Amino acid sequence: MASYLEIADDSEGHDLSLFCVPKHYEEDLDSVIIPSGLIKDRTERLARDIVRDMGGQHIVALCVLKGGYKFFADLMDFIKTLNQNSDKSVPLTVDFIRLKSYSNDQSTNSVKVIGGDELSALTGKNVLIVEDIVETGRTMETLLKLLNECLTSKMVKVVSLLVKKTLPPGAQGTVQTILDLKCLTSS
Repeated sequence: MASYLEIADDSEGHDLSLFCVPKHYEEDLDSVIIPSGLIKDRTERLARDIVRDMGGQHIVALCVLKGGYKFFADLMDFIKTLNQNSDKSVPLTVDFIRLKSYSNDQSTNSVKVIGGDELSALTGKNVLIVEDIVETGRTMETLLKLLNECLTSKMVKVVSLLVKKTLPPGAQGTVQTILDLKCLTSS
C-alpha cells in the first residue's frame, strides 16, 4: 500500500467550475491540480504519522522559511490538536531557519543556514525539518549532512509539502513519499 498520493504528469486537474476560485485568479487558471481539502487531509495524516513515528518524545520542529510557514503552521496545528485529544502529549518546540542555496535563479553548490537558535542546541533531540517544496533535493541533502556533522540528534526527519519529480539519481533511496507530500528521513 502506498504511503503517498502521486499526481500524474499528464493529469489535467479538476475543472474550475467545481471550486470557489477568487476572481483575480480566474483568468490565470485552467484547472485545480491539488484541491485544498486534499492538502489539509494529507497534512493531518502526516501529523498523525509524525507523532506515531517520533514515539511521543519531544520534537523540535524547524520551519524552513519563507515558503514553508503556512504548511508548517497547519502541520503544527494538527499536532497540537492530536496532543489535546490524546492521553499522551508530545512536547513540541518550534524554531525557524532560512536556507540560502540560490543566487538569483541559479542554484549554488553551497547551503547557508540563516537564523534559528544555535544548531548545536539540537544535539540529542528529535528534529523535524518542515519545508514547502524540495526541488532537486540537493539543498536538503546538504542541510542533513551539515546537521549530521555538527550534532548527534536522536532522529532527523524532513517533511515537505511537495517534491518535484526531478530528484537526482540516488536520492530516491532516501525518499519516502507522502502527497508528493514527502518525508525524507535521516537517522
